[in-house]
Amino acid sequence: MQLSHQLDLFPECRVTLLLFKGVKNSGALRKKAMDGAIDGSLINPTLIVDPFQILVAANKAVHLYKLGKMKTRTLSTEVIFNLSPNNNISEALKKFGISANDTSILIVYIEEGEKQTNQEDLISQVEGYQVPLKSLPETTDITEVKKIYNLSSQEESIGTLLDDIICRMSTKDV
Repeated sequence: MQLSHQLDLFPECRVTLLLFKGVKNSGALRKKAMDGAIDGSLINPTLIVDPFQILVAANKAVHLYKLGKMKTRTLSTEVIFNLSPNNNISEALKKFGISANDTSILIVYIEEGEKQTNQEDLISQVEGYQVPLKSLPETTDITEVKKIYNLSSQEESIGTLLDDIICRMSTKDV
């Protein structure tokens, strides 16, 4: 149902991904996240092609957090920001965060050492049903992903879509 992954560079940190469909209260969840009442990133799964995309963003967020060089105020928003191919924070939050009308959401939270997130409490706040992460490709909008990451057909012929996306995410600061 979920994916939990220990970060290689930060073994004290664990990233967990939870996918939900049929969500009826996206607007309320978004407001709670903006108010800091939800300890996690609420992500629009239509723009995620693979869980690795999230792990790269989370790893970068933790790295910048440890260095004290985050561009956003919280680790949760930094994960969302790091999914974006550009440096516009508000645009990244609008595109990769959830909106009031979304029926699918991906919740990502990071636990460090003894700091634990109450997963049952998090799940109980979602008015929808949790689905296995392997069904993530069913929610992905490939056309929109290619548009947002500005991917050319030439790039697609060289590598995979995931490779191209990770490249865009990783090089936006260069």
